[in-house]
Amino acid sequence: MMYADPTFEGNLEWLTIGTVAIPQWRYKLAMLLAFPGVILYGAALFAVQEYITDEKKKKVYHYLNAFGLTPWIALHLIYVVILSLFAWLNSNGFSDDALLICESLFTNFAWLISVSEGIMLPVFIYWFYVQITGNTVFKKGMAFTNVLLIFGILKVISMLMPQSAFRIAFTNGLMSESMIIWFLFVYLEIGRKHGSKDADHKNNL
Repeated sequence: MMYADPTFEGNLEWLTIGTVAIPQWRYKLAMLLAFPGVILYGAALFAVQEYITDEKKKKVYHYLNAFGLTPWIALHLIYVVILSLFAWLNSNGFSDDALLICESLFTNFAWLISVSEGIMLPVFIYWFYVQITGNTVFKKGMAFTNVLLIFGILKVISMLMPQSAFRIAFTNGLMSESMIIWFLFVYLEIGRKHGSKDADHKNNL
């Protein structure tokens, strides 16, 4: 959603001049796509629990994941609504007050971000724990492909980028980008394991 002029005033670097030019239908679409997005994320996150070998730990992961998915829509909503409002105010004769209103709205609900992250993170931390302790079908080293570690690396990369529309868009999608990379690691590792099993089976024949 972030594109064009990255110039901004005030304290929120994502309330840029470029976001004002984004038509409202794009904001509506961004919100609409969040629902199937969360469903797909959830399905994938629940699927990896089958790779946990300890039944008790599998149940703990299952419930942490269920709770962890609850704030995803709320977290997405707060940003989309503020961006949409900022664009609408600037395009409908309220540009003098747009920044003040949107920054105040964000300040009032900024606590929601911390609470949401506090609910979302435990499942990823626990996944690291079950992997590093050898309670999954993966090698222990796979623990270091954890979403949070990937997120940290991408965050550092984003901080090294010059101010631009790409940097803002890249930063805005860090969690999704981290999830995609993590899913790719898991997919490749599962493919490798199946390939090894098939090779062993052929050798035994």
